[in-house]
Amino acid sequence: QLQLVESGGGLVEPGGSLRLSCTASSFTFDHDAIGWFRRAPGKEREGVSCIATEDGRPYYADSVKGRFTISRDNAKNTVYLQMNSLKPEDTAVYYCGAQVLVGPWDNPRTYDYWGQGTQVTVSS
Repeated sequence: QLQLVESGGGLVEPGGSLRLSCTASSFTFDHDAIGWFRRAPGKEREGVSCIATEDGRPYYADSVKGRFTISRDNAKNTVYLQMNSLKPEDTAVYYCGAQVLVGPWDNPRTYDYWGQGTQVTVSS
């Protein structure tokens, strides 16, 4: 069974950068689109970014366009989320998941195999 593990979170000042990693344990990683979601306190889980399996096309939420970049290294079974120009409103627990059902990339109900999450805190 596919297992995903996130890492790279931490505390950073506004304007700073972090790179999150999502590493898969299974060789089926190549066959899944991988998405990053986040959940801030008191809010629902929201889609941040996704990278498609077939063509590697990236998708981004409007709130992170131009600041975040998603990429994947199939040889390392890892998807990265480079986060630049971080803002306090980016503070949340970030999760990665594998999209297993057809649907909008930012619908968490189409995802499975969620990782445990990594905390990102943007504060001065």
